[in-house]
Amino acid sequence: MIAAIWLDVLDEIARTCSAHGRGDLLQTVRQKRVQLLDPRLRVLVIGESHQGKSQLVNAIINAPACPVGDGRTTVLPTVVQHAEVPSATVVQAPPATPGRPAGTTVPAAAERIPVPLDQVAAGVAGTLGRRPGAGPAYVEIGLSRALLGAGLVLVDTPGTDEVAALGAAGPAAAPAGADTVLLVSDSTRELSAGELTMLLHVARSHPNVVVVQTKTDLVPDWRAVAERNRQHLADAGVPAPVIPVSAALRLRAAVGDDRELNAESGFPVLIARLQRDLADKSDRLARAAVGVIARTVVEQLAAPLRADLASQEAEEQSGPIARLHAAQREVDELRRCSTRWQNTLADEMADLLADIEYDLRDRTRQILRMVDETFDAADPLVSWDDFQDWLERSLVEAAAANHEWLVQRCDWAARRVAGNFARYGGDVLPPWSMTTPADLGDRLPDIERPNIDRFTPTQKVITGMRGSYGGMLMIGLATTLAGLPMINPLSVGVGALLGGKSIRDESRQLLRRRQSVVKTAVQRHVDDFFVRITKDRRDAARQVQRMLRDHFTALTEELQEAIIRSFRSAKQAADTDAAVRDQRQRELRLKMTRLATLFEQAQQLAGARPAPASLGPRA
Repeated sequence: MIAAIWLDVLDEIARTCSAHGRGDLLQTVRQKRVQLLDPRLRVLVIGESHQGKSQLVNAIINAPACPVGDGRTTVLPTVVQHAEVPSATVVQAPPATPGRPAGTTVPAAAERIPVPLDQVAAGVAGTLGRRPGAGPAYVEIGLSRALLGAGLVLVDTPGTDEVAALGAAGPAAAPAGADTVLLVSDSTRELSAGELTMLLHVARSHPNVVVVQTKTDLVPDWRAVAERNRQHLADAGVPAPVIPVSAALRLRAAVGDDRELNAESGFPVLIARLQRDLADKSDRLARAAVGVIARTVVEQLAAPLRADLASQEAEEQSGPIARLHAAQREVDELRRCSTRWQNTLADEMADLLADIEYDLRDRTRQILRMVDETFDAADPLVSWDDFQDWLERSLVEAAAANHEWLVQRCDWAARRVAGNFARYGGDVLPPWSMTTPADLGDRLPDIERPNIDRFTPTQKVITGMRGSYGGMLMIGLATTLAGLPMINPLSVGVGALLGGKSIRDESRQLLRRRQSVVKTAVQRHVDDFFVRITKDRRDAARQVQRMLRDHFTALTEELQEAIIRSFRSAKQAADTDAAVRDQRQRELRLKMTRLATLFEQAQQLAGARPAPASLGPRA
């Protein structure tokens, strides 16, 4: 019943690998299934060179199965298993086939070359029975021993300082194919950094690792070394027990059948551990192995799923959704641009009207000052014709200059408004045809000649007689007291003087009256000119404002239509992409949820273990 549970989980792992299209993982799971259903316990003995691995194997089965010596004796992995008749065979795999996944089992077509028992050392050293150019090879040794007959299979491996190098020795020496891994380290030193690294690597992918500390007979303080090794393992987080043994004491005890010496060798503890593993293979070891392979499979399957989810999120930031957001920003920006250009146009035209009116008022005031200065001294009767030509010419020039400034200010206002559309590029200025009219003088009001009083000769005579009469009368009366007649040379002379003075005073008064009349007439004419020109300028400015308003309104509507079309297209693409992406994300999350469920099922078999980092909270 227990076997059925872990088999169900293992088969579910295989189906998951197949569903994800991972043939390499599927083959690994199938190999693990075959291995776990095999009732034999495959024990892999690994470690650095000259640590006593081969002698350990010999001591476990009490037989010189593996050659030992001071030199490099083990080149090929040596598989020691049960056989009724002692035998030795070199198993040679064919050359590697391109495309064959790494770590696959040796195919049935492997070549088997028998080796005489007295030449086993040469076979293990790789000098006998091995063909050059072929694939990985190993040596099978069959012996009739009780431990081996119970199902124990021991695999002696070449010495190495790197776990990765074990793969070069072929699948026979790979930790993935073992039920129990024994790392051998002698008592002359503590575990090295290389051995700890090897243990970390093996323990991650293998649930049953034991550290065997050999050669205790050579080191008096081997117990202190063992304790420090246990501390190193605890610090490194490697859940592996340390079993100190002495192969020399074990073999000597076997020769003399010395139970106390055998117990002192430490091998009863090691053998009891192996027997317990053999008995628990279909239960405890199988469940732990399923938990480990589930972790490996889930991590490798979840990694691309997580990467795919991350890419989906990245596409959300740079794909159609990003284009939709950009189109929305364009719509908002156009709305703000519409408000800005309308405010700019209203402000510019208001300033334009005020400035144009002020300019025209200033020019007419200058003309009026010139009129006042002129007619403070000039007589309109004499200088009117020249003055009229000058006034008409000055007013035309003022109107032309004011109109030219109106054209410039309108162009400036148009460019200010167009500046709000700079981000959209292109020529957004309206067609411009406003110029100063050539017949501007004909369009101005004509000045009428004012009515000017003339000082006629009759008026002069009457004015002179009026002034002289008073003088003659006053002087004549005064001279009569002296006995002179009223009309005498003195009274006549004084009368003539006063008559001339009266004529001159009346002439000056008439001149000032004529000057005042002309100034008033010119002032009225200039005011009429100012009102008419101001009305023309306001009408022209309003026409320009309407033209600019219509032009930029049409431009805004055109841009709005283009942006709305782009927005709709982006929204449609974003909706489609979001639907596809959501569907894909749901599929990915469902797969990750299934992986998490599968992992939890496997860990419930093996006991509580932390979830793999590649799943994370999203699983």
